[in-house]
Amino acid sequence: MRLFISAVIATGLLMACASSAETVPVKVGTFLQEQARAYGVADGLPSEDVQTIITGPEGPVAVTASGAVRFTGQAWESLGSATVPRYGLAADGDAYTLVTLDSAAEKDLIPVRQVSEGSEAPEAAATEAGLFLRRDNGRYEKTAVEDGQGRYWAVSDVRGVAVDAEGHLWVATLAGAARRNGGTWEFYTGADGLPYNDFTCMAAGKDGSVWFGTTRGAIRFKDGVWRYRQGRRWLPNDDVRGIAVEENGNAWFATAGGVGCIALEPMTLAEKASRYEKEMDLIKRTPFGYTSEVGLKRPGDKSEILYSDSDNDGLWTAMYGAGECFAYGATKDPGAKVRATQAFEALRFLQKVTQTGDIRPPKGYVARTILPGDGPDPNVGRIEGDIEHREKQDVLWKVYEPRWPKSGDGKWYWKSDTSSDELDGHYFFYPAYYDYVAETEEEKERVREVVRDLTDHLVDHEFNLVDHDGTPTRWAIYNPDSLNQDVHWWAERGLKSLSMLSYLAAAAHVTGDPKYGVASRELIDKHHFHTNAMIYKIHFGPGSGNQSDDEMAFMCYYNLVKYTKDPELRRRIMYSFYSAYLNEEPEMNPLFNFMYAAFGRDASVKNPWGEFTIRPSENCLEDAVETLKDFPLDRVDWGHRNSHRLDLVRLPRQQASEPYEPPRHNRGHRVNGKVLPVSERYFNHWNTDPWALDYGSDGTILGSGAVFLLPYYLGLCHGLIED
Repeated sequence: MRLFISAVIATGLLMACASSAETVPVKVGTFLQEQARAYGVADGLPSEDVQTIITGPEGPVAVTASGAVRFTGQAWESLGSATVPRYGLAADGDAYTLVTLDSAAEKDLIPVRQVSEGSEAPEAAATEAGLFLRRDNGRYEKTAVEDGQGRYWAVSDVRGVAVDAEGHLWVATLAGAARRNGGTWEFYTGADGLPYNDFTCMAAGKDGSVWFGTTRGAIRFKDGVWRYRQGRRWLPNDDVRGIAVEENGNAWFATAGGVGCIALEPMTLAEKASRYEKEMDLIKRTPFGYTSEVGLKRPGDKSEILYSDSDNDGLWTAMYGAGECFAYGATKDPGAKVRATQAFEALRFLQKVTQTGDIRPPKGYVARTILPGDGPDPNVGRIEGDIEHREKQDVLWKVYEPRWPKSGDGKWYWKSDTSSDELDGHYFFYPAYYDYVAETEEEKERVREVVRDLTDHLVDHEFNLVDHDGTPTRWAIYNPDSLNQDVHWWAERGLKSLSMLSYLAAAAHVTGDPKYGVASRELIDKHHFHTNAMIYKIHFGPGSGNQSDDEMAFMCYYNLVKYTKDPELRRRIMYSFYSAYLNEEPEMNPLFNFMYAAFGRDASVKNPWGEFTIRPSENCLEDAVETLKDFPLDRVDWGHRNSHRLDLVRLPRQQASEPYEPPRHNRGHRVNGKVLPVSERYFNHWNTDPWALDYGSDGTILGSGAVFLLPYYLGLCHGLIED
């Protein structure tokens, strides 16, 4: 059924995996996926002090401090003592002759750092004294390059030279990178997207790529796009001494910590999703399969997994499960239905387990997460910490016991004080499961029961989630008097109003009970929840928002626009949704972009000044696809350091969205206005700050692939992308 949204007309419900009739999906097809591998002594290198690397017909050859080795595809085999030709420039009249260092006294030569490859007589030589180009007579002349705007480079300290696949000469200097195109030179600096310029070497590939080694990682230029490959995700060490590019585009790196390889594998988004799906079995916790992230005993080693609960197990499991719902809606893959059903049962259990012990909250309450009942008591030592937290950080923090009641059968501790972000996840998941996965009446009734019990709990308790101590939880407060009258809740007014209207719309859709529509109407008519929701949070400029709030808001926008039967409410919320989308647009977030594009492709707004379209930007879908393609397959939390980059615009030190949060610093975006690509930062979930410049840790956390799977399957389900 077609969904048409405008300021005047809004009819129908989107029940199937489709978007508006005017949507033309982005056809992705096959792309080249990067995969990194590091080699050290344990892999057969005689030393991890690798001086240079070259490619040959029999495989890459690495020259280390303890000898040379060749990679056979399976292992490194010793070549004994091997050397790489070293060059110098000897004075020859008014020019210079290129010679090998073993053919003349070094003291009489200008040492050459690198010569351009691709011909018997190199076209260029990089030296500390500057750039030398070969004349027609075979001799070399010192040359400064000029860009036509009065800038002269390569006067001294040239770090590398290379000739790309199209025959263009590249030069690496401390000023930046220069490319000769015909008879003119083009200069690249940080303002042009060059990430860093402390170069050490260069190499060009037949695939059109040009690689730059630096003292802090490697840089690739291809098809007008710069990519920075730095940190343990991509290289064994950031001190790059040499680069070699194979004919297939695979790049090899000699570093101070071993040999690195960034290989290219043809892949589709579906194949990429399959990789993440397979790894999810490592992530899932307890027989119910709660998903968050897991610890690794050793950095990057997935053979020993360390499991622990997450405060937001319900939220992350819901988002993963929703992705599987969209997957089944789009593909009818039986495996997706199995995984979605497991997620449903996991979330359902969080509701049912709370009603089994001596300590029970009101019916419908959902726990945050669970822990095995035969493990350590998680209540021990908590009360002291709760008291300190309330005294020093949060005057509204709840101090009560037990925070972890035990189930009636003694098998589980369940965590109380459930927050609003958990509920946002539950309500985002249930209608998706109901629409796309639950096929029999029995399956649908199980969904209705859970949604009915939870929503009745909220309505019956004046729109609060009430804990086993008889009081609302710290954050799940949606009461109109609290939101509209209590000074402590003014900052939450917009988001909480949006959430509750979304919950009621989803409940009305799933259960078919009109009473939830009546409750929604009362919140609108008497308490102005629709007006509250127009601004879900106050922001103080680009990047000032709380990303968790953004994630919550978009889930609620999506469901409210999709399921409300009130055309006026849909009109208002659609405009609010548009405002939120514009604020998030620089993040190139595929989840946010697809959520808005699912409904906004035909949207317009009418006001006293006329009618205006509120469509997503022209690059909305393309940005989303670029991010999905750029996702690294490796979900380990390797650190990324970007503070030193040249291609960034720093955000001013700014207040966060909440007055109690300290001012933020060390944040910024690329010169194109977009945040750093996902391959150059790390995040567990979509609530990680994308404006931060330094990310990640020491490689001891494995993040969930759901951060890719949910937006991919949602976009596929709505017909926004095609593999």
